[in-house]
Amino acid sequence: MRLDINLASQPYEDARQFWMRWGGAVGAAGLLTLVLLTLTVTGWVNARRDREAMAEKRAMIADRDRIRADAEEFLARPENRTTRDQSQFLNELIERKAFSWTRVLENLEKVMPPRVHLVSINPELDDQNQLALKMTVAGDSRDRAIELARRMEESRRFAQTYITTEHPMQAANGSGDTEQIEILAIYIPEPLVPAATPAPKTETKPVDAKPKTKGAKGSKG
Repeated sequence: MRLDINLASQPYEDARQFWMRWGGAVGAAGLLTLVLLTLTVTGWVNARRDREAMAEKRAMIADRDRIRADAEEFLARPENRTTRDQSQFLNELIERKAFSWTRVLENLEKVMPPRVHLVSINPELDDQNQLALKMTVAGDSRDRAIELARRMEESRRFAQTYITTEHPMQAANGSGDTEQIEILAIYIPEPLVPAATPAPKTETKPVDAKPKTKGAKGSKG
């Protein structure tokens, strides 16, 4: 049987050589496409999961805000005003448990500059239920009062310290005070350390100090 092949119209192509050259590149491109597709799908699933979690948290926050608003509206009614005032008073008493005059004065003594002394101090709870100290100090220099406010702000027991008013005064009784300044600061009480429980007592029996001696053996008859 005779076959006539026209190489001009149907040129010869070596398919095996083509796949040997380009097969690896095509396979690598396909693998990279598969990896990218997997990462895209995984990221989309994780993002959807995060959106659902965020929506759930927002719903919880909105629900708590609604409960808080309802409680505040309920306590704001005229018939419940007494209960609201009593609860605020009890909260103030609970907060004031952490207030100690001795601790406050000790902390102030550590930051007090020379020739500045405390005239008066008044603790009270602010709108955010923080313990605020309204203090009046006197001295012979305004700069020393500013130094006191700076030291208080740098300490760990006071925060949001600033000078509210300043009053020049005439020195009286030989004190030498020429400035009276009012300072407002937030007091940060020291954390309460629980008292250590005493170790249980163990009963010990007295030890006889006398050495024990063996009895003398009798003589054989």
